[in-house]
Amino acid sequence: MLDIQNLSITFNSGSIDEKNVLHDLNLHVETGEFICVIGSNGAGKSTILNTIAGSIIPDKGKILLDDTDITYVKEYQRASYIGRLFQDPLKGTAPNMTIEENLALACLSAKEKKSPFSWITNKERELFKEQLKLLDMGLEDRMHTLVGNLSGGQRQALTLLMATIVPPKLLLLDEHTAALDPKAAAKIMKLTQEIVKKHHITCLMVTHQMQQALEVGDRTIMMNDGHIVIDIKGEQRANMSVYDLMERFHANTGSNLADDRILLAK
Repeated sequence: MLDIQNLSITFNSGSIDEKNVLHDLNLHVETGEFICVIGSNGAGKSTILNTIAGSIIPDKGKILLDDTDITYVKEYQRASYIGRLFQDPLKGTAPNMTIEENLALACLSAKEKKSPFSWITNKERELFKEQLKLLDMGLEDRMHTLVGNLSGGQRQALTLLMATIVPPKLLLLDEHTAALDPKAAAKIMKLTQEIVKKHHITCLMVTHQMQQALEVGDRTIMMNDGHIVIDIKGEQRANMSVYDLMERFHANTGSNLADDRILLAK
């Protein structure tokens, strides 16, 4: 489904700030897999997602999606088949537009249509209401509310719905619950799992919570210094504790995990 081949990326090449972010990275993702990606700050987690989405062009390597080379496809073109959520709930929605208008834009983008709102019929409005009702936040009764007036959790739930209302080939989640309060974060994560499972969406999710990385989805990848140092799934993953994961990290890298954000996250 997704194949990343020999991917290398260097930031600020040739300067004193040069940093090799990814080193000949290879990753194969099967259709329908839900992969959690974890690692310290600077390990390369978000860079992988940004490169898949088209925000970053690699120095070397290829990205294949369904056997099609998308390495140099424009970001806006990939948006029709790659859904994306960010850590910041303010990203991914238009605050000065209504809930209905945001959902209409999401549908238009996924279907590659060009006419903004003239196509919205009562049938589409009913679809929007049905989907919003699944969020259990009362947003189905607030279709004409400006998105800028919603809470962070409500906006992130709406962004999730926008990214999946037309199921994408691939869904990229970059710590999409990290900026929310614990209650809202738990709700968004539950919705994420339900939507991904319902539509059998292939998903890559970056998280800083080690326990979550072992419990959510069906495969865990751990990164360090631009390399994948741990890749586990199945029974091996099911039987692994956070302590086991840290021990495996030490055995594979020769160093201890030193990122407080990961170590202290619950």
